[in-house]
Amino acid sequence: MSNVTNLKTAEPWKVIAFRIGAQEFCSDIMSVHEIRGWSPATPLPHSPDFVYGVINLRGVVLPIIDLSARFGFGATVPTAQHVIIVAQARKRTFGLLVDAVTDIVTVNDDLIQPTPNVTSELGHHLLRGVLVLEGRMISVVALDEIAPEDEREVA
Repeated sequence: MSNVTNLKTAEPWKVIAFRIGAQEFCSDIMSVHEIRGWSPATPLPHSPDFVYGVINLRGVVLPIIDLSARFGFGATVPTAQHVIIVAQARKRTFGLLVDAVTDIVTVNDDLIQPTPNVTSELGHHLLRGVLVLEGRMISVVALDEIAPEDEREVA
């Protein structure tokens, strides 16, 4: 069964598109709580390489995941132009460090293609498919697979 099957709905749905380097990604907008400007994060000892650190978000300690590092593209050196997408998956809230938010798009299921078999098993695990839209190829992120499974992986 394809990862795309997990996305299939009868109705169009909205995604938020964002950029990491020159590549575009997206996720279901219903999983996004807010978009924030970059603010410095406090590193945590012995956390995975892709966990940039934590920030205080209105009294809640929020882990920040560097999506560039999570996807194997290398660690991000954040600047004031970077943004944090606050998202929720599996009843866990976390921030995604990305270069920029680029678009909000309404999508139909027929625009989503399966993730090509040329990616690693981890690549298939982290992506639900590829959105082909107006000459753009936008990878659909599996937010429920991005954050560490266990809180002990973050702290």
